[in-house]
Amino acid sequence: MHDTDFEGRVVARGRQFFGSIKGEAPSVFNKGFWTGKVMDWAMQNEDFKIQLFRFVDVLPYLNTSESLQRHIEEYFSGQGSGDIPPVLKWGAEKSGGLFGSFAAKAMGKLIRANIEGMARQFIIGQNTKEAVSSLQKIRKDGFAFTVDLLGEATVSEEEAQAYMQGYMELLDALAKTQSSWQPLKLSGVAPLSDLDWGHTPKLNVSIKPSALYSQAKAVDVEDTVQGILARLRPIYRKVRELGGALCIDMESLKFKEATLELFKRLRTETEFRDYPHLSIVLQSYLRCTDEDLSDLLTWARERSLPIGIRLVKGAYWDQETIVAVQNGWPVPVWTKKPETDAAFERHARLIMQDHERVYFQCGSHNIRSIAMVMETARDLAVPPERYEFQVLYGMAEPVRKGLKNVADRVRLYCPYGELLPGMAYLVRRLLENTANESFLKQSFADQADMDRLLENPLSTLEREKAQAASPQAAAREFSQRAGFKNMPLVDFTVPEARMAFPEAIARIRTQRGRTWPLFINGREVVTQDAIASYNPADPEEILGHVCQAGREEVDQALQAAQQALPSWRDTSPADRAAYLFKAADICRRRVYELSAWQVLEVGKQWDQAYNDVAEAVDFLEYYGREMIRLGTPQRMGNAPGEVNELFYQAKGIAAVIAPWNFPLAISVGMVSAAIVTGNPVIYKPSSLSSLVGYGLVEIFQEAGLPAGVFNYCPGRSSVMGDYLVEHPQISLIAFTGSVDVGLRIMDKAAKVHPGQDQCKRVIAEMGGKNAIIIDDDADLDEAVPQVLYSAFGFQGQKCSACSRVIVLDAIYDRFMDRLRDAALSVKIGPGEHPGNFMGPVVDRNQQQNVLAAIAVAKEEGRIAVQREVPGNGCYAPMTIVEGIRPEHRTAQEEIFGPVLAVMRAKDFTEALEMANNSRFALTGGVFSRSPKRLEQARKDFRVGNLYLNRNNTGALVYRQPFGGFKMSGVGSKAGGPDYLLQFMDPRVITENTMRRGFAPIASDDEWVG
Repeated sequence: MHDTDFEGRVVARGRQFFGSIKGEAPSVFNKGFWTGKVMDWAMQNEDFKIQLFRFVDVLPYLNTSESLQRHIEEYFSGQGSGDIPPVLKWGAEKSGGLFGSFAAKAMGKLIRANIEGMARQFIIGQNTKEAVSSLQKIRKDGFAFTVDLLGEATVSEEEAQAYMQGYMELLDALAKTQSSWQPLKLSGVAPLSDLDWGHTPKLNVSIKPSALYSQAKAVDVEDTVQGILARLRPIYRKVRELGGALCIDMESLKFKEATLELFKRLRTETEFRDYPHLSIVLQSYLRCTDEDLSDLLTWARERSLPIGIRLVKGAYWDQETIVAVQNGWPVPVWTKKPETDAAFERHARLIMQDHERVYFQCGSHNIRSIAMVMETARDLAVPPERYEFQVLYGMAEPVRKGLKNVADRVRLYCPYGELLPGMAYLVRRLLENTANESFLKQSFADQADMDRLLENPLSTLEREKAQAASPQAAAREFSQRAGFKNMPLVDFTVPEARMAFPEAIARIRTQRGRTWPLFINGREVVTQDAIASYNPADPEEILGHVCQAGREEVDQALQAAQQALPSWRDTSPADRAAYLFKAADICRRRVYELSAWQVLEVGKQWDQAYNDVAEAVDFLEYYGREMIRLGTPQRMGNAPGEVNELFYQAKGIAAVIAPWNFPLAISVGMVSAAIVTGNPVIYKPSSLSSLVGYGLVEIFQEAGLPAGVFNYCPGRSSVMGDYLVEHPQISLIAFTGSVDVGLRIMDKAAKVHPGQDQCKRVIAEMGGKNAIIIDDDADLDEAVPQVLYSAFGFQGQKCSACSRVIVLDAIYDRFMDRLRDAALSVKIGPGEHPGNFMGPVVDRNQQQNVLAAIAVAKEEGRIAVQREVPGNGCYAPMTIVEGIRPEHRTAQEEIFGPVLAVMRAKDFTEALEMANNSRFALTGGVFSRSPKRLEQARKDFRVGNLYLNRNNTGALVYRQPFGGFKMSGVGSKAGGPDYLLQFMDPRVITENTMRRGFAPIASDDEWVG
């Protein structure tokens, strides 16, 4: 905490600042205008605020009067236009008092005009001409600028190239006008050069780097940096030619490391090393900024390089917090506003201490923060030419006016661009202005006490520490209360995670050529029959040879399981669950090794493989807890004089027949469910993923599972498949795979064989023909990449994958243009390279199956995209085919590969009919911003798992129990509260407790009725 004298000076300067702008308010809070009235309403009504921001977000997509009016009613009334809040209709009377005679169309136009006017308040223009005109006016008012082109959500390389060209056009336009600009000068000081304030270029641009490369990924820092640099160099070269300055903006955390590296590369390149006008943004709300700032200052010092740093507090707090909590990661931002304010002051002081090397750009509207910077500059004797202040265009006009009066050096951050991408920026600004902890809101709308506003944030923290817990703590409390929490998914912003994959892949490659045995009754069993397992990205790479079980080995496994059944069945549920918890710990410890096997054996990408292991851990943890819950006998009924208890027992021996596409997760899920419910297991992995399957042997061995409870029997289906299914000692069969095999299993299991003493239970998940609907108001920045991921993640080899996308007429062309360009932009190659979006299919047979399906698709529709693929390996081309109708084979038959059928619907009802027109009912998705249509989808889109405004793969245990109906399978949802019940038989015992008219005294509720 600063000394008392310093704090006194900061408060005094802050009071002086407030006094100089007394009676003024930012226009965004001016209730004499529509924007001010709406903002005031939003701050008083949280529901209205949410609906307003969502409506602002969708507005640019509403291109017809009907669509506009429908959304107005859906967002703001639900009853009709008569119930729309008066604040939205304010101003109509001023237009002649004719509102009552206007139809809904007129009101819609009014609301659109007002919101577009609100957007223009924060954006200097929609095109280059408007932007240059606004910038000239800004300079005439005595402010410098940095200009930023909106539209950073690029989903393809074509869009990224267009974004770069947008900057080149802007710079060309500024080149023609900047020579006429007079340099800004400090009050009372004659200009000594053609530079603003005597030291900084007149032309200044900011850029969102990720927009320059559509394939930017946290997992692939090097390719991301190289991809961005290729388009950033020409921009910076032009900036330098014009004598300007460039600032590289910091975006969300996933791009932070690449952005820092990008800045360092550009700053040290020979061409630019002697040009000092390059800055980078740092965000004080990130916990890691202390370390990042220290490293950056050291880096610049060691290379004797002058740099610029714009320090801001950060604009993505909600997003970073929600993403972290959803994925089980530590929250990366400070969770209390005073923590961020304190970090900002800490960072500002560190930067100003190095003022001879670092040009400081203080980005804040907070008068306390501004006063602290000014007093720190005074203490450290920082010359005026070594720092400036920056505020956002359209916000905090009194603050920027007061700043100009006391510091002169004020730069406005000026976004420009079309309203479509501009709305996302507007929503961020509205959130900023209306947040309860917003300094501007507290200062100008809430009229908060000045002493509180100028209080040292460390003192504020001390005062508030007893208040509400952080989101991170709240999430932890919920997880503890629920008794289960998902394993965190992989976070590639952590360098150790990125380094671990190549190391693990290299380690398991040292085992190539090994022969892998069966595992029966706690012992390894070697057979003469073995098949090779190869890397689908390079079939010449033999990973190992897997022994195959025949009928003799199946009999041995059944005998072992039969011997283990009585004692394992009678082991307490808690003790059985304990083995699963041990196995989960083992999986966590070996997560990268278990992932690496999937990368090589089935061609998964790093994240796909890691998340598969995480799901396996979730199954172990969740089913263990569920068995403990179900293992407690339940008292049934409340009649006096008797006790009724319901409880469960194991069914018998389980045959688990697992797939290759989720080779660890689904295997572990089915096996652990059987084991924890007391059923010994004969496990048959897919022949395409038997090495991954052997991981279960190692996991359960290390966990100490008793011999005979788990038996690993890979084998040829033609030799031992039917024999296992039909064997009279098998009580239940858990299967995941194709519908043809699933139906065959059910048929075989339905027949009773000699020696069989119970009906067999079949639990089968058998695939899907899943559809995603794109409504006419869908956010294509989200829909396009999510459809691409749903369709082609792991090469479309997921039962949940999107194989049909159904697009409404009104948005069809826009969607297809962006989807086509996005598909042409992704990288294809081996999954072990982190930059590749798509890899090979699982084997040569699958490759031929997909190629045959593509041939059918070519006959039925029009190929929109067919990517070139590497010649070596089991690659099938990424294919998107248009013109598919519901009756086509391509729309009905499961392909299980990288083929996406595009279907056109005239309206949302027809789209739902198309989506439901399938014998499968597994997953589905809808991208829409219409509340009524989302509700219609909830009711009428009949699938097991429906996803609204997100991809339709990646269900998480407990959060999204997974499974479908119709021909997608039989049984309860995996990872849900009913799943274990399928592996057990319920029993009820009734005891008469009355003896000669006497019964034990019961609690009061047992006598009710």
